[in-house]
Amino acid sequence: MITALAATWSLFIGLILIMAAHGLQSTLLGVRAGLEGFDETVTGVIMAGYYAGFLIGSLVTPLMVRRVGHIRVFAAVASVASVAVLAHSVLIEPVSWTAMRIATGFCVAALYIVAESWLNDRATNETRGQVLAIYMIVVMLGMAAGQYLLVLSDPNGFVLFILVSVLLSISLVPMLLSASPAPYFDAPQPVSLRVLYMSSPLAVVGAALLGVAQGALLGMSAVYATSAGLTGAEISIFVSAFMIGGVLLQFPIGRLSDRFDRRLVMTVVTLIAAGVAGAAWSIGDLDRWLLFGLAALFGGFCLSMYALVLSHANDHLEREQMVAASSTLYLVYAVGGILGPPAAGAAMDLTGPSGFFATVAVLHLMLGGFALYRMARRPAVPLEEQGGWVAVSQGSTPIVAAMAADEYAESQSQQES
Repeated sequence: MITALAATWSLFIGLILIMAAHGLQSTLLGVRAGLEGFDETVTGVIMAGYYAGFLIGSLVTPLMVRRVGHIRVFAAVASVASVAVLAHSVLIEPVSWTAMRIATGFCVAALYIVAESWLNDRATNETRGQVLAIYMIVVMLGMAAGQYLLVLSDPNGFVLFILVSVLLSISLVPMLLSASPAPYFDAPQPVSLRVLYMSSPLAVVGAALLGVAQGALLGMSAVYATSAGLTGAEISIFVSAFMIGGVLLQFPIGRLSDRFDRRLVMTVVTLIAAGVAGAAWSIGDLDRWLLFGLAALFGGFCLSMYALVLSHANDHLEREQMVAASSTLYLVYAVGGILGPPAAGAAMDLTGPSGFFATVAVLHLMLGGFALYRMARRPAVPLEEQGGWVAVSQGSTPIVAAMAADEYAESQSQQES
């Protein structure tokens, strides 16, 4: 662990700042949209703009990096992201906000890809798993920390938008002053969706449904909290609880998936998540701390699932297919992420704030049901043939997914030797 940190500490400092800015901005916009009187469906479309921009950025950034290099791309998109954040405080209407969210998503994807390619370049076979674990923790805790910046100023003003812009600008410093040379860049090419579905239907359906559910969770949790009447401090605790739960439960759940049929673990985790969301839907308004506890529990189960889906896909693939398949799964997940916020917003418009938890509960029930169906249709992969679970945060670009595939293949090779 010390070796992995020594080689990548400057990148992780920059990533913490990026994630804190991203976490604050997402929550700030959800709160401000409610204060401006935007209805939930419109707010959902605005939030979906981020995921659309992120998907476009993931596809376009590799071309930009090959043309002008890592450092120029990183500096350019960080500058554009800073401007886009400030524009939200000036152009306060849905169409402009949607356009700015698309721009922000594009820039954040580019920042991720550049940072992740540096991480990939510095990781060795011995440290790759540790680097991925640290990266997941940094992403989740950085987003959680950003929530608590919401209380520093009135969301009706412009100070918090300036703070997000400052954090994005400062994130450039540790990365651009690093003495390490720019890494060789080779973005993975996706395998066809048909080939991947034939190999692992549960992985494809799981990535799609998780994209919708996690897009709804991360895009609309602050909107729910505002509609439910939480104060600024309570909103910070509520939204951060999801991320903290995700960090705390991801490793125990991942280790369990190495000891049992991974599909069984996925089924149990999704059904528990659905039950917790149902509890939050029905009794979460009885007590604020009960709501926060349910949020942490739900986040722990929900945000642990993407790594399980990726590992399950790799269980059914040849080693030479894993990296390409990870890229395809990411694209499926990203498309789902675009659909999640509008779906939750429409449900909230129809049923009130409780529609938020109803949406994610139904999505997890669907995934759990499909996992049970697949267990009845195909025998389990023998435990001795499963590779080791690898920590991957939701929303990572294909670069990190490819690193996880390499780590999985390495663990499989060690088991066979």
